[in-house]
Amino acid sequence: MTGPAETAAAGPTALVVDDEPQMTIIIEFALQTQGFTVLTAHDGATALNLLRTRAIDLVVLDVMMPTMDGLTLCGRIRARSEVPVMLLTALSQHDDVIAGLEQGADDYVTKPFHPREVALRAQALVRRHRRSGGAVIRVGHLVIDPVTQSATLARHRLDLPFTEFKLLTHLATRRGVPQSWQDLLREVWGTTDLLGGRDVVKSTVYRLRSRLAAVPGGSAYIRTLRGVGYLMPDLPDDTPESGPADEPDGPPAG
Repeated sequence: MTGPAETAAAGPTALVVDDEPQMTIIIEFALQTQGFTVLTAHDGATALNLLRTRAIDLVVLDVMMPTMDGLTLCGRIRARSEVPVMLLTALSQHDDVIAGLEQGADDYVTKPFHPREVALRAQALVRRHRRSGGAVIRVGHLVIDPVTQSATLARHRLDLPFTEFKLLTHLATRRGVPQSWQDLLREVWGTTDLLGGRDVVKSTVYRLRSRLAAVPGGSAYIRTLRGVGYLMPDLPDDTPESGPADEPDGPPAG
């Protein structure tokens, strides 16, 4: 039995979900060398049960699995937890990567990969997630609580998917500073080389702006700077409930 001292000193716990036992063993070993305690599952139902019963700090998830594929599982995980999720995907699965990131995945690694890369990226995700908690952020009538992962605008609760919440939080913490789509892709999605990344950012900004605009005055919170990127103005707390509408992005083409 593990004693109290050992428990206190234990590293983060990762859940590896892959239907290929050999792949699971490789990733498990790589994570263990970096101080992770590793749990494994070969199907989505087992993974969800472990998430309900164990304290998990990271999920490493294969996209291509039978019965419940990785994208479906990612969506179910994100509906109940903010645990970081890393996708494992083939080079040819660009559409799945985009769908996974929109479901709330935090990072992805393409096969074939070096096991040490997976382990180091896993460490970075856990560190970033642990640092994400902090004080409540206030911009005008927008209130963001990183700890409870909640946001309100003029006392209206914003029902935001995980990626949109991360995007809103990133813009709010850097209010007054323009953010290029490359900046957002790196800081919100955790990557710099996603195929179609510009369109992913644009479509997510469009959806977020639409939710904000549904609240009076909400269109003032994200501005598009043509040729530069996106900006949340540094609005004072007494911002009026209505304001001039910024020129919005249109929905993504296609």
